[in-house]
Amino acid sequence: MELISGNEIAATIIAELKSEVATFKGRAPCLALVRVGDDPASVSYVKKKEKTAAEIGVTSRIILPPETITQTELEALIDDLNNDAGVDGILVQSPLPGDLNELAVFRRVSPEKDVDGFHTLNLGKIAQEDDTGFASCTPAGIMEMLARSDVDLRGKHVVVVGRSLIVGKPIALLALQKKAGANGTVTICHSATNDLPAITRQADVLIAAIGRPHFVTKDMVKPGAVVIDVGINRIPDETRKSGYRLVGDVDFDAVAPLTSKITPVPGGVGPMTVAMLMKNTTKAYCLSQ
Repeated sequence: MELISGNEIAATIIAELKSEVATFKGRAPCLALVRVGDDPASVSYVKKKEKTAAEIGVTSRIILPPETITQTELEALIDDLNNDAGVDGILVQSPLPGDLNELAVFRRVSPEKDVDGFHTLNLGKIAQEDDTGFASCTPAGIMEMLARSDVDLRGKHVVVVGRSLIVGKPIALLALQKKAGANGTVTICHSATNDLPAITRQADVLIAAIGRPHFVTKDMVKPGAVVIDVGINRIPDETRKSGYRLVGDVDFDAVAPLTSKITPVPGGVGPMTVAMLMKNTTKAYCLSQ
């Protein structure tokens, strides 16, 4: 069993981006990070993104509207950023509080600045295999991890557990693409799938993105499979100062010995998501020049 270290691969990508950004003339790439409210996880994620951007040489513009902001006001703020020639990428941190319509907000971001890859147009570009679009960061990070871990999906049965717009659907489209590293045969499973273990046991590459701690057990995994665990779940742990610990969607201790390669949680897919956000921001900057 080989551990796929997202921390190590992300560090390599960040170093590559730092070298690339150092060659740019004029202003640095700029990423606007919009965080509404003070959700502890969102605060932590935005700080991590800001720190990584600084390491690469990308300018962060942190915008902190009050939790009382209306849908109209938030969309007006996004319009201003869309029209600002000094901003290359816009990220609205989810989840949004209250009654704010997250999907409408994602669609409001200009497709050319949608470095999170959630706009309808960018999702469509993945389906059309148009590389001028932006793939959402977690699926893009998974593809990068697989490629840099010498896992070629060509002819492999890729089973995705979860059908979210953020991970499940886009990773299925990326794995399906007719290009190097992809060409997988893809099955998407979800809460209405009958006899889920019978399908996951067919997977050469199993991608768990269902958001339930330890959901994937050893009876669901074929020996020798590659397992990518997208889940980040908090479970109570009285031995920790915080009172909890992070675990994935995969029962790691039971499943890992069966696999040929597996990602840990934390330190797997998570760091890749931030690295790919920076890659998308750099790409947006280059496309705008």
